[in-house]
Amino acid sequence: MQLGWKRGFNMIRRGFLLGLGLALAMPLSLRAEQPLNVVATTGMIADAARQVGGDLVQVTGMMGAGVDPHSYRQTRSDIVAMTRADLVLWHGLYLEAQMEEFLLDLSRKRSVVAVAESVARDRLRKHEDYADKFDPHVWMTPDLWGEVILAVRDALSAARPDATEVFAANATAHLADMNRLSSYARSVLATVPEHSRVLVTAHDAFGYFGDAFGFEVMGIQGISTQSEAGLNRIGELVDILVERQVTAVFVESSVSDRSIRALIEGAAAKGHEVRVGGELFSDAMGLEGTYEGTYMGMLDHNITVIAAALGGQVPPRGMDGKLSAGF
Repeated sequence: MQLGWKRGFNMIRRGFLLGLGLALAMPLSLRAEQPLNVVATTGMIADAARQVGGDLVQVTGMMGAGVDPHSYRQTRSDIVAMTRADLVLWHGLYLEAQMEEFLLDLSRKRSVVAVAESVARDRLRKHEDYADKFDPHVWMTPDLWGEVILAVRDALSAARPDATEVFAANATAHLADMNRLSSYARSVLATVPEHSRVLVTAHDAFGYFGDAFGFEVMGIQGISTQSEAGLNRIGELVDILVERQVTAVFVESSVSDRSIRALIEGAAAKGHEVRVGGELFSDAMGLEGTYEGTYMGMLDHNITVIAAALGGQVPPRGMDGKLSAGF
């Protein structure tokens, strides 16, 4: 009797282990209860993946607040995370310049998608720093970022075909957010006096922003933060600030403010006072867990700070009253 009980127990145990092994070997699309393991290079892409993927994804963002993607190199833990991920999402357009070779090599073995490469070429700005390349800062306008959101949707759907309808619905809802954000931008930026629509920043990350909203954009450094900011360039911009009576310039959260400070000092030496209009999020979002640590919050902050500093009329705490600082 005891032997029969043991034999039955062992049969149940073997059956359980066999079932567990089959479950682990089962394709992800058949294991709907397990979230898709996604690694995203930038915070902006990570946010898009979370918005579109919802509860069906577990997203790890590699580059946090204040991190410059132009110069970022993958760490050992990044490599482990990417090689174990179900899907790796990166920007492309030569943004992750120091990682590009690794990501292209990984794409031959794993599911790796450069989501910004989906933006139509006729909507991209030429990249003056590098021949045959484009300005990668497409997240600076909600309309362009909408194309990247669609690319994220498609990448998630390819990885989890069973959840295509969920991803499509989430993307549609997020695109509605983009439309609302774009409307807010046009509304408040239009209140900036025309002669004041000059945006001077540490590096040339706001070209798409300027094109979309009618601002003249000047960066001390080029499109990539790896380009040098020479004394001649600073001297040229000082002359422009004085001649056009520009009174506010902007620092960036992921770029040293050294060149901006030199610009302010140069203008002061010529008897013209220039102040820091605020800190903008250029290549990275705000701190994780904050409103500014989301794409919506990042753009809401930038739009509101720029408009307020250059003489426009803005709501006290941005589009939805969520900004951490008041105006």
